Amino acid sequence: MAETAAGVGRFKANYAVERKIEPFYKGGKAQLDQTGQHLFCICGTRVNILEVASGVVLRSLEQEDQEDITAFDLSPDDEVLVTASRALLLAQWAWREGSVTRLWKAIHTAPVATMAFDPTSTLLATGGCDGAVRVWDIVRHYATHHFRGSPGVVHLVAFHPDSTRLLLFSSAADAAIRMWSLQNRSCLAVLTAHYSAVTSLAFSANGHTMLSSGRDKICVIWDLQSCQATRTVPVFESVEAAVLLPEEPVSQLGVKSPGLYFLTAGDQGTLRVWEAASGQCVYTQARPPGPGRELTHCTLARTASLLLSATADHNLLLYEARSLRLQKQFAGYSEEVLDVRFLGPEDSHVIVASNSPCLKVFELQTSACQILHGHTDIVLALDVFQKGWLFASCAKDQSVRIWRMNKAGQVICVAQGSGHTHSVGTVCCSRLKESFLVTGSQDCTVKLWPLPKALLSKNTAPDNGPILLQAQTTQRCHDKDINSVAIAPNDKLLATGSQDRTAKLWALPQCQLLGVFSGHRRGLWCVQFSPMDQVLATASADGTIKLWALQDFSCLKTFEGHDASVLKVAFVSRGTQLLSSGSDGLVKLWTIKNNECVRTLDAHEDKVWGLHCSRLDDRALTGASDSRVILWKDVTEAEQAEEQARQEEQVVRQQELDNLLHEKRYLRALGLAISLDRPHTVLTVIQAIRRDPEACEKLEATMLRLRRDQKEALLRFCITWNTNSRHCHEAQAVLGVLLRREAPEELLAYEGVRAALEALLPYTERHFQRLSRTLQAATFLDFLWHNMKLPVLAATPTPWETHKEAFP
Repeated sequence: MAETAAGVGRFKANYAVERKIEPFYKGGKAQLDQTGQHLFCICGTRVNILEVASGVVLRSLEQEDQEDITAFDLSPDDEVLVTASRALLLAQWAWREGSVTRLWKAIHTAPVATMAFDPTSTLLATGGCDGAVRVWDIVRHYATHHFRGSPGVVHLVAFHPDSTRLLLFSSAADAAIRMWSLQNRSCLAVLTAHYSAVTSLAFSANGHTMLSSGRDKICVIWDLQSCQATRTVPVFESVEAAVLLPEEPVSQLGVKSPGLYFLTAGDQGTLRVWEAASGQCVYTQARPPGPGRELTHCTLARTASLLLSATADHNLLLYEARSLRLQKQFAGYSEEVLDVRFLGPEDSHVIVASNSPCLKVFELQTSACQILHGHTDIVLALDVFQKGWLFASCAKDQSVRIWRMNKAGQVICVAQGSGHTHSVGTVCCSRLKESFLVTGSQDCTVKLWPLPKALLSKNTAPDNGPILLQAQTTQRCHDKDINSVAIAPNDKLLATGSQDRTAKLWALPQCQLLGVFSGHRRGLWCVQFSPMDQVLATASADGTIKLWALQDFSCLKTFEGHDASVLKVAFVSRGTQLLSSGSDGLVKLWTIKNNECVRTLDAHEDKVWGLHCSRLDDRALTGASDSRVILWKDVTEAEQAEEQARQEEQVVRQQELDNLLHEKRYLRALGLAISLDRPHTVLTVIQAIRRDPEACEKLEATMLRLRRDQKEALLRFCITWNTNSRHCHEAQAVLGVLLRREAPEELLAYEGVRAALEALLPYTERHFQRLSRTLQAATFLDFLWHNMKLPVLAATPTPWETHKEAFP
């Protein structure tokens, strides 16, 4: 019995969300505050505020209209944030509190495309898709200027850094830059040199020079005193942003002499530094590998000396401004997550394979992301070796790669292999030691790849790049795509699951067929060996999970509960329970012994492709098509401890309540019963009070000393009591006290009082009707009793008197 109890105690009962890695940036503007501690970026209908140190989204600001955010800007003093939505509303935020301080109509006839604050943080300029430029006084809350004349969408506005000059610059679809005077309310000049959209404007420290960049692959230096272009610098790429660097020598960036230098970011994906005087490129950043590296945005936080750039695949990169050394990287959007795994001996990192050739490695503590390039097509599956430093990935490019993480958390590719003739959809690493891995492909074959001895050495990276893997065994296993492979804990057996609705068992390393598991009505998505028993679990598109005996290939159990395909299954609790994920977006926890679904976890909104459990079996990781990666924590012990503490507290309170009733301390007893939120216990206390000879006075005195929230709870309890004719007298007594002694204004201020009255009235009317009928019947009976005329009965002679008369 003790062993059984211990086994039951080890069962898991619930998981809770510990952490979410969600999309927080889907393109557009991104901005740092002056201290470099917070990062602001657009994600659909919200502006997200990230803490740079931890990578946690501190606040997510959404306007009341719940429309997409089209533009935002943070004031130079970091105090005010203004957002514009598609509903043509502007919202001014106290962003640290997350509250809107002002909401007003933009007056533009089309959405606001851009906005910018002036250096004093008092004026805000907005450029609209209607070709208008408006200026707003943020402090006094009114519109100060309205400039017309720009053709098409105004996509760029900027104030001159010298606030005394009152100049505003804008650019629209005609690629011209207009200089507006706030003092004269007119256009002072139209600067024309670009032939395509102007993407950014930057000003020198003295305010006499302006730099403009465009998608026409040139940057132009302007003299603002003469309003003439002094130099045109061809940069040979479509430039999305140009930033003027501080006028001081920085040898790491090739800035060796005083003068004007600027940095460009564009479609080549590299940051480059240019000397304005000569038009020469003095520094070029090493081009990162892989697709989607084009830079779409770049901004400089001068006080913090940080440079922020955004890539086309929604990654945000933070550089130290003086050396362009990468400090941190955030993945803003992961698209469809196809697989997830814990990484590291202590599960300190998470690997994510999304709908991309790149892998993302997140450090859980800081949310910093490392992006791994190597595959040339979408990565489909992952698996980690036992020690946690090596992991494997396979992709649609028909290849498999092995990666190693060092103690600093840096990951590099150490080996690669190819040989499949179609997409490699599944991979599994050896369990006992780091000796081999197995891949399964859409070409219906599996391959066994032994790990070279050079790969297992302590060297972090091979000198000549990744080692080439050679397949030791190739075996055609199924007639359709192989969706899953699994290696037994002893490394001697291999299980394969296929779209042909069967799973098969093979002997390693020669891949000799041992048996076939048949019974599913649709294709199999996942196969897993039990860590303790000779059992295989299979998950199928028919919505079921089956357990099979390895000895005779018979089906032991079938678990039904998912409404759609079951995509992943994993053993937990030392092989006594299962975790499964499906196309219905649900994760389910099953107890094998009784086929019971213990818990259903609903946090995803789409297919849950990835499921992995930690080494200590206390956490789980899921990834889904909704771009979310969720870290789950086993809270069974915490909930059991909490429930036990709650029960103990209930016992203590119940004993205290009995003592108070025995001592006739009704006020304390009533307050305690209300705090327990048990209507029946409160009813018992009310009945005890009413049994007292001075019931009316005591009930009234006790109720009047209750707090308002306790009276509200008492009113809620009365609704329940009033539905029963046996308890309606207590309910009416409580209501009588409240109606007699509470002012109507106070009663109406009670929470939910209107709903309570609506619930009380029908039953109260019914009770009074019943009492009226009873009273009428009693009155009629009394009337009858008093008006009955009974005839006077003659005295009947006794038998003795009759005898005397007969015998005188």
